[in-house]
Amino acid sequence: MKILFIGDIVGKPGRKAVKELLPKLIGDRQIDLVIANCENAAAGFGVTRDIVEELYESHIDVLTSGNHIWDKKEIMEFIGDYETLLRPANYPAKVPGSGAVTLPTAAGEYVGVLNVAGRIFMQPIDCPFQRAKSEIAELRKKTKVIIVDIHAEATSEKKALGWYLDGEVSAVLGTHTHVQTADDEILPGGTAYLSDVGMTGPFDSVIGVKKDVIIERFLTGVPNKFDTAKGDVRLQAVLLDIDPATGKANSLERISVKLKEKAEAGEDEKRL
Repeated sequence: MKILFIGDIVGKPGRKAVKELLPKLIGDRQIDLVIANCENAAAGFGVTRDIVEELYESHIDVLTSGNHIWDKKEIMEFIGDYETLLRPANYPAKVPGSGAVTLPTAAGEYVGVLNVAGRIFMQPIDCPFQRAKSEIAELRKKTKVIIVDIHAEATSEKKALGWYLDGEVSAVLGTHTHVQTADDEILPGGTAYLSDVGMTGPFDSVIGVKKDVIIERFLTGVPNKFDTAKGDVRLQAVLLDIDPATGKANSLERISVKLKEKAEAGEDEKRL
């Protein structure tokens, strides 16, 4: 079974990369299921209903997220309408939406997807380690193929979760920092691991934002508008090959594909 996990989609450039590059990837690599992190898909912060629909139409099967999922307040009105639009499972129980889902591939083989958020340099929410264990116990009643998105700042926290879940899930993949790491490996128990899948969006930037805006903030310490950049657009992802009978990963491959045509933002990619 081949599963593609796409790193954080940033703004309209990132969505354009998905729309134009993903169909060929699916065909060339014979991909059975596509997962992508969407928390930055709307002008770099949050996601809207229209964008959720756009991403599904672009052949993405499951959308994960993180702390920025709440940036567009309308999310509270529709997150419960989409079973495959996930928010981190370790938010308190009363928070709308779900943190895990199981769904079949076209071949009828089930895949579980779990989304958790870290706590180091992040909001003080429930323990991702304990919540992951309880969610995985439920997912394993339906499938042995389980992909975990750990949305966190600290590599140490991500790596610790990878070791903690080794042998219980197919992959532990990090998101949030927008920089693809080179520490991909198959852990001894058969779990694929990568600290960060990377970013799908403009690389002529500072993690997706125009360079001068970020430099000005570092120089002055004064809050300013974050403008999504436009140039050097790439799709970054991880391709997993998993044995559906055991749930163990056979391989993982880091992917970075450049969009040939320069993306034009064409929308107000700004936030105060």
